[in-house]
Formats: sequence, structure tokens, C-alpha cells
Amino acid sequence: MSEERRYFSRIPFAANAHVIAPHGDVYLNCTVIDISLNGLLIARPDNWSAKLADVFNVDLLLENAQIVIKMQAEVAHMDTQSIGFHCQLIDLDSITHLKKLVELNLADEGLLHRELSALLDMPDN
Repeated sequence: MSEERRYFSRIPFAANAHVIAPHGDVYLNCTVIDISLNGLLIARPDNWSAKLADVFNVDLLLENAQIVIKMQAEVAHMDTQSIGFHCQLIDLDSITHLKKLVELNLADEGLLHRELSALLDMPDN
């Protein structure tokens, strides 16, 4: 993998996600590999047919689906094992839950604040 500069810490996280395309493709109970404030990485489903830059609605299921983090996300990268999504749109409740997850797992409050600032300073696509 080429050296890339990460603005957001990836946090290994065991959960499932539903990935739903606007045109109808549905990938249920995808295995989440890691999360960040700006997206997530899932194990590639067997029947995956999407391309880079395709946009999906992603539901990250927490606590046996009692909490659902909902985001609109673009396929940012993929390989034979995984699919990486870049969050494009997220509601206030979802970003609040995501921030709390990152905060609990990051263990560095200074880094969390820098990442939140980077998220706010990112230009719109």
C-alpha cells in the first residue's frame, strides 16, 4: 500500500453494517473492520458489484441494533478483501454516537480534538 496521510485515526471495531445503494443493491450484515470520524472499512461482501465513487446509505449497527449510526458514504477504496467508505453526510445524532465511540477508543483527548477540527475544516466535495 502506498504511503498515505491519514487525518483520522482508524479504530478497530467489531460491528455489522447494512450497505444500501440508491438503485437497489443491498448488502446486509457486512462485517465492520474499523471506523473513523470520517468513514468506515468493511469486509468485502461476496456479491459486491459496486465501483469506486458509488454512493451508499450505510447503517452501522451498535448494541444489537439498538443504536444505528446512519451516514451517506462514498466508496473511497476497495480491494479483494475490503471496502473503504468516506462519509459524505451524517445527521447530528449519528455523528454524536460516532464521536463518542471514537472518544472511548482513542484514549487521547488531544488527538480527538484535532480530528474533530480537521473534520470541520474539510472542504465540501
